[in-house]
Amino acid sequence: MLTQTVDARRYVAPYRSGVGTASGVGTALQSVKKSAGVFGGKEKAFKPNEELFSEGESADYVYKILRGAVRSYKSLGEGRRKIEAFRLRGDVFGLDPGKEREFCAEAIDEVCVLVARRRTTVGTAADSEAIQELCEATARELQRVQQHALLLAMSARQRMACFLIEMSQRFGEPNLVELPMSRQDIADYLGLSIETVSRTFAKFAANGIVSLPTSRHVVLRDPDALQQMRE
Repeated sequence: MLTQTVDARRYVAPYRSGVGTASGVGTALQSVKKSAGVFGGKEKAFKPNEELFSEGESADYVYKILRGAVRSYKSLGEGRRKIEAFRLRGDVFGLDPGKEREFCAEAIDEVCVLVARRRTTVGTAADSEAIQELCEATARELQRVQQHALLLAMSARQRMACFLIEMSQRFGEPNLVELPMSRQDIADYLGLSIETVSRTFAKFAANGIVSLPTSRHVVLRDPDALQQMRE
């Protein structure tokens, strides 16, 4: 029994980073702009697949995403990589614990970020809002690392279910996930092969749990089934 009927054609739209409804987009943009003033820094744009920083580089700057999506990953050699996080609009990242970058960061699509010197942002954050934002970003990062570690102990089906739920929550759309990342990106994030990712998507669609109007759009037809899988 499906929990909800959704017309997939209603949701086919170009990818946009952030909340999907018109009012939601306005609210999200206002929130990002407000916190941007707290964060400080200068705006910088990156093209798809352009590198924001590389592994081993000096960790001098902190980033806040205003638009687009970023993947952070570690190269494993022989063309292999492990994606450790997807950074989306509003995310603050680059607060590495050491002096050097542990991961590379690369734009997935057209990206605009605020870039601030780490020493300036952390050392002179006298404003209570700035301190709160940095503390919240650090707490979210710790939680994300813990959840990702647990994710890799699950079955392929559970990993995919968790991923779709996570993306739905982060984009603010309960019934639609508009993915900026490719199937290969998803595979490298979940520790699966691209064939397993595609096969699992197909099984979810065949069982009526999702529908796939395009390769980047996933309509969640039975979110409860996804929730049950990850438990």
